[in-house]
Formats: sequence, structure tokens, C-alpha cells
Amino acid sequence: MSPAGIELGNCVTINRNSTISGQGGLKIGDNVMIASNCSILTSHHKFEKKDIPMMFQGENKKSIVIEDDVWLGVNVVVSPGVTIGRGAIVGANAVVTKNVEPYSIVGGVPARFIKNRFAENNK
Repeated sequence: MSPAGIELGNCVTINRNSTISGQGGLKIGDNVMIASNCSILTSHHKFEKKDIPMMFQGENKKSIVIEDDVWLGVNVVVSPGVTIGRGAIVGANAVVTKNVEPYSIVGGVPARFIKNRFAENNK
């Protein structure tokens, strides 16, 4: 866990074995549930140069925003630069590479829209 650059809201639960980095900036809203073994990564290694080992090329850093009332299931990976909208659910084992709309349910690798949480939005 890299606490620098992390802003936590009220009533946030982060379960065991989760990895959270704040190098690129991370904002987690209120009432967020993060299940076990999640990885929230605000940076990735650079790999563009063939003549320099990847471990020496530095990092690309982008902030992540997890809005209020979000539930991340077990083993979820959130990639740099992503916003997860208010009230969203990310299913177990999903890899989130793009923004998640508010009150939607996503899952898979990469994570894709499954449905909205509320029936009036599923018409």
C-alpha cells in the first residue's frame, strides 16, 4: 500500500490482501466496499523502449476515482486513469480498464457493462 496520494472518504472497507497505490492520485468516496485481493493501481511500468529494461523505464501515472457507494468484488483490478461511478458494482475477478457508469454492474476481463442496478434504467 502506498498511502501518499490517497484520499479516503467515510465508511470505506478494504479487505485483506488488497493492494492500493496512490502514486498517480487516488480518491475513494464514502461507503465504498473493497473485497479481498483487489488491486487498485495508479501507475504502470513504461515499456516503449527496446534498449532499456522495463524496470528502468519509469512509470506512467494516472489518477483513479472511485465514487460513493461502490462495491468492488473479490480479485478486482482497477487500472490507472479509471473512474468508477457512484453506486456501481464491479463483479469478482473483473479487470477495469475503462470508466464505469454510475449505478451499473460490470464484470469480466476486460470489464464490460452487464446491466444497470435499477430496473427503470434497464429499459
